[in-house]
Amino acid sequence: MKKTTGNAGAQPQPASIDNMHGATFIMESSADNKPLAISAGTFNTSNEKPEPEIESFQELEAGQKLHLPLILTLAGAAFLNASQTLAVQSTVIILPSIGRDLGIPAERQQWIISAYYLSFGCFLLLFGRFADIFGRRSVFLIGSAWLTIVTILVPFAPNEIVMDLFRGLQGLGAAANVPTAIGILGATFQPGKYKNYAFAIYSAGSSCGSVLGNIFSGVIAQYVSWKWIFWVSAILCGIVTVAGQILIPHSKVEASSFSDLLVNVDWVGGTLVTGAIILLNLALTEGNVVGWTKSWVLLSLLLSFVLLLLFALWIWYLDRKTERPPLLRISIFRNSRFNAAQVIMATLFAAFNNYLVYATYFYQDYMGLGPLDTAIRFIPTGIMGFVGNIIAAKLLSRVPGYYLLVFSCSCVGISCLLMAVPIPPSTTYWAYSFPAMLLSTLGADIVHPTLNLFTLQCLPLEDQALGAALITAVLQVGRAVGITIATVVQISVERRAISHRGVEGDLSALLQGLHASQWFNFSLAVAACTVALLFFRGKEKVGAI
Repeated sequence: MKKTTGNAGAQPQPASIDNMHGATFIMESSADNKPLAISAGTFNTSNEKPEPEIESFQELEAGQKLHLPLILTLAGAAFLNASQTLAVQSTVIILPSIGRDLGIPAERQQWIISAYYLSFGCFLLLFGRFADIFGRRSVFLIGSAWLTIVTILVPFAPNEIVMDLFRGLQGLGAAANVPTAIGILGATFQPGKYKNYAFAIYSAGSSCGSVLGNIFSGVIAQYVSWKWIFWVSAILCGIVTVAGQILIPHSKVEASSFSDLLVNVDWVGGTLVTGAIILLNLALTEGNVVGWTKSWVLLSLLLSFVLLLLFALWIWYLDRKTERPPLLRISIFRNSRFNAAQVIMATLFAAFNNYLVYATYFYQDYMGLGPLDTAIRFIPTGIMGFVGNIIAAKLLSRVPGYYLLVFSCSCVGISCLLMAVPIPPSTTYWAYSFPAMLLSTLGADIVHPTLNLFTLQCLPLEDQALGAALITAVLQVGRAVGITIATVVQISVERRAISHRGVEGDLSALLQGLHASQWFNFSLAVAACTVALLFFRGKEKVGAI
């Protein structure tokens, strides 16, 4: 294997998405099929050697060693704070206990979760841009330290408002350190087996956090106060912060001044897209609770689309008419595969997230199982999450990304299908639910590092944290839209079944609604698979050198 140095000024390689060395790689332009060199965030159609303007780590020989302690530290951010991991799953089970202690009505307890999601999803792009300009190490450490402090304070919340506020502040810290963790991995390791393993271990952290969050919360809440769940989480956050301070090396970009941050950040674009995501998430979160006919829900939805349109027009203006860097460059969306990857990320993880949510409803609301018994049934997802990421690391450099994506989408689709078909309630867990749990996680854990690697390869090294933020933001929006539509489907089918029978609270009506939601999830997985079939056909290996 040829040794590479990650030099930003390296000569362009043959046209392939897999041949990204350092900051330069080649794609074909759809307009004229001429090679299009991407370097330092700009499009260069000449054959001149690009200037070495990108960030490079000084203390690491990028790609030459696995640096397992560093990877585990960054995976700790995914374990603790990414969507559906410890910070969320550990809180879901203790919502009734928090509600009793703080006097929060059941219909508003969801805001303890939603406040975290809102701030986490809304500030990802802005913090990703901060990291690429001001230094990924600095932003990661600030975010981790912030999380540690705020998580200690959460149990001291005296009422509902302060609790929701603290949870929102937790989401801010997660928005700072999750994309920077991925960005550091993307900039540190060159394409090859070490980078594949790095992204696979990071994804495994997310999977383990999701499952262990349920078990961890159930065990602690059963024997001590729910407050200890946050305090133990704070201890873990503190360990990640200290380990990051020791293990994450300084980079040249750390010398950027605060004035550079003020000048180089697209504050107008950041404000527009953040406001749009806030309003969209608010409307989607509350629409199924208060009703979609409420004027403020419809107004929030409309304003979110208006702000998104203004954001698109603004970054187009900056990209075409000025020399100021926009928050997102229009040029990255010229690559049809890049756009297709984002669609797959949104639709497939909407299906996967919905599958887990409605499987939980099936066990708890239909079968009447308690939180701990339900969590035990999710243990296979944690085991397969770990195994699946090891498999992904092996396959990324050996199997074309086309086959990995189609296989992954098929696994998630089959899982949803197994929970959608009408099966006798007496059927054993091992016949349908167990293989569904394994296949859903295997599919999600193969597609996640595959699309992470592909998306970051489509961006220069100076935009790695922003790219990671974009991936996570797309996943968050997909999750929010997906669960909203699935909830509408489930409630509509359930109400129709109740109206036919005339019996409120009929479990058979509930089961019909749950089946209908899983059919919708199956359709999302089929849509993701269709996009993969249309746009990724070929022999390119995403994790190859």
